[in-house]
Amino acid sequence: MTQDAKHAERADAAAADRAAWLTAELNRHLHAYHVLDAPTIPDAEYDRLFIELQELEAAHPDLALPDSPTQRVGAAPLGQFDAVTHVVPMLSLNNGFSDEDIDNFDRRVREGLDAGQVDYACEVKFDGLAINLRYENGVFVQAATRGDGYTGEDVSANIRTIKSIPLRLHGEALPDVLEVRGEVLMFKADFAAMNERQRAAGQKEFVNPRNAAAGALRQLDSRITAQRNLRFFAYGIGELTGAAMPDQHSALLDWYEQLGLPVAKQRAVVTGKDGLLDFYARIGKTRPAMPYEIDGVVYKVDSVADQRALGFVSRAPRFALAHKFPAEEALTTVQAIEVQVGRTGAITPVARLVPVFVGGVTVTNATLHNEDEVRRKDVRVGDTVIVRRAGDVIPEVLAVVLDKRPTPAPAAYVLPDTCPVCGSHVVREEGEAVARCSGGLTCAAQRKEAIRHFAGRRMMDIEGLGDRYIDSLVEANLVHGVADLYRLTLDDLLKMKSDADERDGATPETVRQGKVATKWADNLLEAIAISRKPPLERLLFGLGIRHVGESTAKTLADWLGRFELIRRAPAALLRVLPDIGGTVAESIADFFAEEKNQQAIDALLAAGVAPQGEHPPKAQLREKLDEVQLLAAIGIPKLTEPRAKQLLQAGLTLEQMALQKIFTVYGLPATVAGALEEWAASEPNRTMLMSLSALRAELLAQLPEAAADEGPMAGRTFVLTGTLPTLSRDAAGAMIEAAGGKVSGSVSKKTSYVVAGAEAGSKLAKAEALGVTILDEAALLALLGK
Repeated sequence: MTQDAKHAERADAAAADRAAWLTAELNRHLHAYHVLDAPTIPDAEYDRLFIELQELEAAHPDLALPDSPTQRVGAAPLGQFDAVTHVVPMLSLNNGFSDEDIDNFDRRVREGLDAGQVDYACEVKFDGLAINLRYENGVFVQAATRGDGYTGEDVSANIRTIKSIPLRLHGEALPDVLEVRGEVLMFKADFAAMNERQRAAGQKEFVNPRNAAAGALRQLDSRITAQRNLRFFAYGIGELTGAAMPDQHSALLDWYEQLGLPVAKQRAVVTGKDGLLDFYARIGKTRPAMPYEIDGVVYKVDSVADQRALGFVSRAPRFALAHKFPAEEALTTVQAIEVQVGRTGAITPVARLVPVFVGGVTVTNATLHNEDEVRRKDVRVGDTVIVRRAGDVIPEVLAVVLDKRPTPAPAAYVLPDTCPVCGSHVVREEGEAVARCSGGLTCAAQRKEAIRHFAGRRMMDIEGLGDRYIDSLVEANLVHGVADLYRLTLDDLLKMKSDADERDGATPETVRQGKVATKWADNLLEAIAISRKPPLERLLFGLGIRHVGESTAKTLADWLGRFELIRRAPAALLRVLPDIGGTVAESIADFFAEEKNQQAIDALLAAGVAPQGEHPPKAQLREKLDEVQLLAAIGIPKLTEPRAKQLLQAGLTLEQMALQKIFTVYGLPATVAGALEEWAASEPNRTMLMSLSALRAELLAQLPEAAADEGPMAGRTFVLTGTLPTLSRDAAGAMIEAAGGKVSGSVSKKTSYVVAGAEAGSKLAKAEALGVTILDEAALLALLGK
């Protein structure tokens, strides 16, 4: 074999290896993007690899593998829905990126049609999910995703939840069959609101509106899809029988509008290359203000006859082109990872980046969402990362480019255990993604929200202290915590309002004339004074302890009786109280364990706030203070209630256990004894056990000898829903509690009665499904003997 032949053979082998690698790599990214909704590289990088493979296959046709992405469109369905075969394949478009690409497209079209100038229909290129809607005799019968272009997924039930899609077309003489091609997407505002709900619920946020829309359409439960507020725009056509095809693509879209189908307003018919580039420039300028994401514009030869004459290449029409905008994803380096504290205490890691121009702006920071996301993506200081910024969406880190990670590898990220704003300890509850600052009463980042909650009608009920006054008081440095409310003077309030009016340009004319109204300030100071003596449960609710609502606050007040005892109660004691589970107990104990919260409470009491209605602990607490129950409630690994009983029956007390170091002598299995010894080796654990034992003895000494008459409804739980004819919900609840009953906010199998009024909602439906007894107002009054 000659040297030239050997060189050619090596070149062919290298080309074959490269083509095989590109095929595998592109298919991997294609699967991640279209099937898993988890993009792994920027779109621009994908397009670059795709073009390289196209050029390789053009030069070496025999290298085109059967699974090459150049031979197909999109990705195969997940298989969770019924498969739908498209009568007319849903092919995708070739892409253009430069003026030269557009010039070449226009030239090829003119040459193919042997024409001088060509009219083009121009539209925006939505960043959503392509859908085929099938109408028979004007009635919607089926919707299918693009899938691989030939077979998609039947998502009809989910599409029916999209309100902008007509289930029956408008007009008369409708086609026998009309397949409408279009895009399902989510508006930016809806996406932001949905991610806010995800954050509030401690759940994973979506990367971008496109992924959110795609995920919504793949929900097997269409009720979840309905909550996502998806939208739809029509832009193409599949099968059509029983009606004439319009002569122009622009006329097709006009027809769609007449049929009641949504069509984007950003469209035009232009002539030649210059018209195309002008449309591209105009859309690019207005893009940031659009309510939805787009990633380019689409050009189509307007004449349908000319479209047919031009035909298709293997995977795309010759008569159309997608002109993509500059990438909204880019590569940069993480310089540091810091945390931000939200108004509810949520701790959010943020990457500080080497500045990079992406999505039309220079990005220096990007959200990492939460600790789990940082670990899942394995983002570390010094890493090269893919950053995305689309429209007004907050920049975020999509993925790490591991091949570019420094050597030696940087340390994995660890969320700080103290708040960077106030120094309080950071808490992350089991099962939640979001960590939070525990200093709710003192943290400056949470100050306004804490005061709003504290002053609320069902908490301390400070009438007249609305959002504007709270904002102004905090911004004027008059209120740093809730205790400061009780130190405000008339002069403070008048100066606060004067400064706020001047800042907002809203100073009343009477004030300019020297006439200053003080009645509002007098009323507010009186309302603050009245709130100094709240019922104990309202004070507890007003503190803003996570998971503590009205019902839990009342349980604490009823069972422990005194604020001073509640402040000292460890999680194990709280956990044995009715309707207080492990998560709630830990949250309460953790709140009071934070020294800064205790200081804020002390300041509140020193300012004259004194809870009313305090009383000795409830007599029924005696059975809850059983040492076996308390020991089991501590949550010592492997120590079940039977094992706890075994220890206590051997003669140990809680106090003695705190001093014990060896537990193998009590007949426990080796694994249980070992876990107990490891737990008891911790000084904080032993201290907590001693405190629990001391508090138990203190409570037992304060308990009444016998339970007072609890009323005829003792042990029964009521849920109120809807509007009652004469009683307010508060009045009805007070009557129930006066009779010894308990009012709950949710329906369960343990609910005794649901009291339903007009416009009762889901609680009534759940009660009916569970077979819970339902009362109206008259039946409630009869039951209570009123």
